[in-house]
Amino acid sequence: MTAHTKKIVLLLIGWLFVIIGAIGIFLPVLPTTPFLLISLWAFSQSSERFHDWLYNHRIFGPPLQNWTKYGVIPLRAKIIALATMAISATLVILYSSAPRHGLAAMIV
Repeated sequence: MTAHTKKIVLLLIGWLFVIIGAIGIFLPVLPTTPFLLISLWAFSQSSERFHDWLYNHRIFGPPLQNWTKYGVIPLRAKIIALATMAISATLVILYSSAPRHGLAAMIV
């Protein structure tokens, strides 16, 4: 693979995971930060401009900066993720006709 092809592939990977991460903001079962970390890595290998844009982004930047500085996902993000997963699980349990073993697997 040539250097130019590698750069294009990494740019596509970066943008794909930015899009998936952005969707994760609205879907409780899809995490945002891990996908943005993949994007940040792909951009670091392919485009300094996009890397800097993502790292300093008003919405996406702070979790990435916390990860870089402290190696952790912010407590607020963890609490929001757990709360939305609990709400989703509760709604499925209350309004689903799925078998009990299916509900138990979902909760686990």
